Amino acid sequence: MSDDIGLIEQSAQRLYSEQVDKAARERVENGAFDARLWQLAVDNGFTLALASEAVGGVGETWSAAAPILLGIGYWQVPLPLAETMVAHLLLSLAGLEAPDGPIALIEQGCGNALRASSSGPTLRLDGTVAHVAWARHAPTALVSLSDRRLALVDLHDPGAVRCEPQIDHARMPSDTVVFNSAACRAQATNPLALAQPLWTLGALARSLMMVGALESLLEQSVRYATERVQFGKPIGKYQAIQQQLALMAGDTAAARVAALAAAADAPSAMQPDAPTAAFSIAAAKVRAGEAATRATGIAHQVHGAIGFTREHSLHFATRRLWAWREQFGSDAWWAERLGRAAIAGGAAAFWPSLTRRCFEHGFDAPAAKP
Repeated sequence: MSDDIGLIEQSAQRLYSEQVDKAARERVENGAFDARLWQLAVDNGFTLALASEAVGGVGETWSAAAPILLGIGYWQVPLPLAETMVAHLLLSLAGLEAPDGPIALIEQGCGNALRASSSGPTLRLDGTVAHVAWARHAPTALVSLSDRRLALVDLHDPGAVRCEPQIDHARMPSDTVVFNSAACRAQATNPLALAQPLWTLGALARSLMMVGALESLLEQSVRYATERVQFGKPIGKYQAIQQQLALMAGDTAAARVAALAAAADAPSAMQPDAPTAAFSIAAAKVRAGEAATRATGIAHQVHGAIGFTREHSLHFATRRLWAWREQFGSDAWWAERLGRAAIAGGAAAFWPSLTRRCFEHGFDAPAAKP
């Protein structure tokens, strides 16, 4: 396992550091899709990292594949890798053939009014789904339905699917998709015990990506504090700045531990049964979201005016953190689910559930709108 992690980390670091720069990020922010960078990621096996070996995937665990996602955050990689990795994992376990290209993720009932109905053997979708990451660049979406079915739907089906381009805080695609009796090309039963598999695993992916961005933010802030001289000495020598950087470092470390713990508990192709996954992922998304809120403020305070300019690279990390903390459930949304589950279990079950990382009543009932 450690050898696998090392090889994946080296591959991700080499690809991202050599191919992702300010110009690459800005091209995508301006509406382009970096097909060359996407193909390099595919050639390195990143999209199939979690997929079962039985279908040609790498079959790694989330812990082993974590460097890919951490790297997306650290280098602010403008690709739908996380979504496609999650989709390939679910498709491989469900026995559905995976389509080529990027795959968008849609979870029914999470901030949308998507409806599913059967027309003979054909499953059809109706309704509007907002904030679908990378939908305009994805030929296909994987949809998780509330009745525990997974379905593949063609997003380039004229007349049945309309994509309305939108962007998130990072200026990455976060589109609105309108379905009008769109026929699904394939369907299968959700192979995992997770009630909302795309939403939950998407939250794990975002948590790991946020940790990478937090580490980039911390590194940039510490470097700037040692270089920027005020009143005859680097600002990092002043205790007030040191205290703020220490708070950021603590938040980043705590978020990293929570995200890696969730990755270790998450279902994989080798071990699809993961009873503690929902709890650990919820805790990771809460911790990463809280860290993002505090760390972005500190980073911009340390950098001062220069940090708000387009010329400086700081905003690529901070804007992604603001976007990612909201996607697949905000920290408040996941905290509410943890709280509701704890209350439902009662006082006597609280500590045993906490140490088992698994509340008896689980997270099956959706909480408030994310």
